[in-house]
Amino acid sequence: MDNDWVRMKIWGVRGSTPTPQMENLKFGGNTSCLEIQAGENDPVIFDGGSGLRALGQSMLEEAAGKPIDATIFLTHFHWDHIQGIPFFTPLYGPANRISFISGSTGRPLRETLEGQMTMPYFPIGFGQVAAKRDFHQVEKGESVEVNGLTVRPFPLNHPQGASGYRVESNGIIIVYATDYEHGVPESDAILLEYAQDADILICDAQYTPAEYETHRGWGHSTWQNAVMVAREARAKHLMLFHHDPEHDDTAMMQIAQNARTQFENTTAAWEGYVALLQDSGCDVPEADLIARD
Repeated sequence: MDNDWVRMKIWGVRGSTPTPQMENLKFGGNTSCLEIQAGENDPVIFDGGSGLRALGQSMLEEAAGKPIDATIFLTHFHWDHIQGIPFFTPLYGPANRISFISGSTGRPLRETLEGQMTMPYFPIGFGQVAAKRDFHQVEKGESVEVNGLTVRPFPLNHPQGASGYRVESNGIIIVYATDYEHGVPESDAILLEYAQDADILICDAQYTPAEYETHRGWGHSTWQNAVMVAREARAKHLMLFHHDPEHDDTAMMQIAQNARTQFENTTAAWEGYVALLQDSGCDVPEADLIARD
């Protein structure tokens, strides 16, 4: 296969807290984490929720003893987006290098990440891990070139702030916009701008429209709003993301079905989902889609 392809795999789909329950096995219970790979380059990681643990194990197996150079973009620092970092096994290998990148937070990125691994919350301090670590904060309007990807951050409306990411490579576009609440015109316009013509739009859809009425101001949106963004942005495929802890597999299948009545190319994200994109097209196994939603 040529190098002009992009592969995306999802390792965590859940919002707020992990939900390792039997009734969630189809879609998964790990919190936010995905990887995107351009051609034969090393993959780039987005968010460090509990799904990061399994991704780290997979990276170690593939490396087969060779050093790992990993890049992790973080949307923000609520626990469901960083709680997998202490269990990311490559972090403890002395030959490895881990680069952490985020939007501006108003405080040093390293200091922010150290917080969850200080006493009495974790037995090993962040400063004690063996891997070399780099920390970069990207200002508004900047972009990052890494491993064949151009990553463009943009602000999202969320308590204490969050970043979305528009990821581009060889004309292929993936937009990652989790943890976002609609209703602020300036923020809505920014999301719509960065979501334009996305091959895959991954969008916050934690609540049903009815649930949202009692969760205004919590920083999350609805599947109905995600559909509206996908339609107006002319996205090719919509992935509903950041599933509510109360939404089991049955609920998620119903939500996906409702969304598809308004935007046909809609999928409720599940752990293990793999998309291979080439020449601005998305190759998604139809059997997998049917099996889950």
